[in-house]
Amino acid sequence: MSVPQNLKYTKDHEWVSVDGDIATIGITNFAQGELGDIVYVEIETIGETLAQEEVFGSIEAVKTVSDLFMPLSGEILEFNEALESNPELVNSDPYGEGWMIKVKISDSSELGGLLSAEVYSNMTE
Repeated sequence: MSVPQNLKYTKDHEWVSVDGDIATIGITNFAQGELGDIVYVEIETIGETLAQEEVFGSIEAVKTVSDLFMPLSGEILEFNEALESNPELVNSDPYGEGWMIKVKISDSSELGGLLSAEVYSNMTE
């Protein structure tokens, strides 16, 4: 699967889509492929304001559990509740229906530190 050009990426394999001051965040196709079958996504930070690189939740796959890191500082506004009953959406549609959280960005200058699709693609080849 190709890496969508319109998104920003982190070295921790999260993607970020920005619309105004709201960021939608999920994990990349590479990450879900490395994790394997996703069985649970836990986000207990709704309403909290977290700094960049802080853990906002965890994702559990058949073979491992991984922390999820904030790509940007901000307040977590929403969790994709579809993942409660269908965590496998992260596997089948990581850049669409498998999104995880929406965040109100508190420091837009942090966007400049995220990776472009080209840089991220080169990193995961």
